[in-house]
Amino acid sequence: MKRPRTSLIATGGLLAAGLVMTPFFAAHADQTSPGAVAHDPSSLAADEQAHAPASASALGLTSGEKLTVKAVIEDADGGTHVRYQRTLDGLRVIGGDLVTHKDAKGAVTGVTYNLGRKTVTPASRTPKISKAAAQAKGLAAAQATKNETSAGNELVVLVTDQGPKLAYDVLTTGIRANQVPTRLHTYVDAGTGAVLLTDDEIKTGTGDGIFVGNVTINTSAKSGGGFEMRDALGHTATDVHNQGDPNTGEGPDGDLFTDADDKWGTGAQSDRASAAVDALYGAQKTFDYYKTQLGRNGIWNDGRGARSRVHFANAMVNAFWDGTQMSYGDGANNAAPLTELDVAGHEMSHGVTENTAGLVYSGEAGGLNEATSDIFGTAIEFYVNNPNDVPDYFIGEEIDIHGNGSPLRYMDKPSKDGASKDCWSSTLGSLDPHYSSGPLNHWFFLLSEGSGAKTVNGVSYNSPTCSGAAAVTGIGHAKAEKIWYRTLATYLTSSSKYSNARTGAIKSAKDLYGQGSAECLAVEKAFTAIAVAATTETCGTTNPDPGSPTVTNPGAQTSTVGTADTLQLAATGGTTPYSWSATGLPAGLTVNASTGLISGTPTAAATSTVTAKVTDAAGKTAAVSFSWVVSGGGGGGACNGALNYSGTLTAGGTKTFAAFSDSDAGQLKVCLDGPTGSDFDVYLQKQSGLSWVTVAQGISPNPDESFTYNNTAGTYRLVVKADSGSGAFTASVSE
Repeated sequence: MKRPRTSLIATGGLLAAGLVMTPFFAAHADQTSPGAVAHDPSSLAADEQAHAPASASALGLTSGEKLTVKAVIEDADGGTHVRYQRTLDGLRVIGGDLVTHKDAKGAVTGVTYNLGRKTVTPASRTPKISKAAAQAKGLAAAQATKNETSAGNELVVLVTDQGPKLAYDVLTTGIRANQVPTRLHTYVDAGTGAVLLTDDEIKTGTGDGIFVGNVTINTSAKSGGGFEMRDALGHTATDVHNQGDPNTGEGPDGDLFTDADDKWGTGAQSDRASAAVDALYGAQKTFDYYKTQLGRNGIWNDGRGARSRVHFANAMVNAFWDGTQMSYGDGANNAAPLTELDVAGHEMSHGVTENTAGLVYSGEAGGLNEATSDIFGTAIEFYVNNPNDVPDYFIGEEIDIHGNGSPLRYMDKPSKDGASKDCWSSTLGSLDPHYSSGPLNHWFFLLSEGSGAKTVNGVSYNSPTCSGAAAVTGIGHAKAEKIWYRTLATYLTSSSKYSNARTGAIKSAKDLYGQGSAECLAVEKAFTAIAVAATTETCGTTNPDPGSPTVTNPGAQTSTVGTADTLQLAATGGTTPYSWSATGLPAGLTVNASTGLISGTPTAAATSTVTAKVTDAAGKTAAVSFSWVVSGGGGGGACNGALNYSGTLTAGGTKTFAAFSDSDAGQLKVCLDGPTGSDFDVYLQKQSGLSWVTVAQGISPNPDESFTYNNTAGTYRLVVKADSGSGAFTASVSE
């Protein structure tokens, strides 16, 4: 069966005038697309980079240390988390990364140094071994069957548990005994010749490819006719024609897949486009997940898509992410392409890790790195919910690499694979990252679903706790995903350990759901359940002054646009009377400074983090944070124009309305009024030959949408899609 194509999204705001109803024909699949990003990460990074010298001085770094901004995360309340890399007198400092945490006014509220080490100056800056000797160490560490090394070996400063050391960074490329390419960085002590750390650029997965079935992918029209596998974001699928070097992972970009009728593949491995459909679908769904669920604008957080090279090398039983692109082998005898959704989600998530915390692929950090890809590969599987790959908490369950139907890894009880660990121990860092990932995978399952026996999507699990730890009640995988992503992007650094993961996840849960929240307490219990001991970071309110007030956290709040709402804040302790303030309140709501009563009528749908602060008569303060979601009114028939539509949809459903023609240029106004609490989207499509092209859309995570479009004459139609929620809706088009 051939796969239908989804029309290319136009990025500009466009529309029509002179409306006349005409017959509808040439039905094609409608398109989904991610929502807009509220802030431009590149602008934030550029601004922070301009102030980097001042930031280095304010942090008390030495005069030879320079900061380079790697990424900036901005919170809903305007606070920022700026991730830096360092150089020391021109030498790269590996493991010298740090994150500054700032409030909305730009004041630094905390700093996270990798391994807790602010000082990165080594005891000696004079190497005692030669580059040739260091290169030999790198060759030995790679254990590859075929080796090539870089022409030179760079001197760097490497920050370890034992402090900063002068080291050689030796890059060795080759192929390992299991036919997996390697680009291994071996850090060799420039004083003693000891190997301090190894870190492989290429992160891999293995197994036999499976197909995702009949799916919709986003492609684009070629000038001069025909179509190509390229979407508006730059995702592409190319055919390498079984060229490429499995020894190094290097090879040609490949030829872009093209097609005359925009219907790709047959679902059979003999059709080379079938593997490309799987690869492009996986890349697009991975991008969509990060954009819509976590607010990250792709792997690099700049809106760029990634290339997927299929039919890479000859009979390569592997797929890998190399820092810029995905490459998929065709499997044994070139008969089983490895282009499955699990592989795409897992491997591209290595790219996200690389561009956030930068976790090295060694020690405990390597296990956290690998588990992060397992976590988000699983999350993407749940997000896509493809009937050909039912979401579960197994890794590589469709590959059958063992020949007995068993998965590669199990998140509920990782030790079932015979090598992974369920619980943290002091020897965990000595294991291969695929096995030291076990405890964090176990933590994610416990946090998502809880401990004990249960059935999810028809699959049975039985997840234990370690060392007799208390049972854990799950909070759902969606919340667990958000907590772990914030931990990765905001609090972890390149050499983080499981103890750092616990601290960062508790901070993230408090950031997202508030101190003392059920979500934060579950994070604590889940880490205790994998034998990661408590740190100084807890879910309780930290206030060393017993005479200070304490604010009661009201928990997550919900309201509806146009409906009056109130919330009474409460505090105990300290010295009365109290004075109240709040930041991040939804538009239309205010707080009474004397009584602590929040009241008003919300005017706009939005999600915000509210921080309520009390000040007692002695000037002592306390604060809590909680989320407040305002949804649109919905279903009230607010949309009314020259052309009016209505209908009812359930989650995942789509309704395409009859086409209309517009004979002149002008501006169209499109309105959608969806049911309360839902996420309904509306697309304006224009006919192009026998296809329909989406020229404008309203795709916010709210029930209601509206936009305008400056059009040219032509035939148009509306498509309404229910991303989540169910119920009646109205829509309209007017001039």
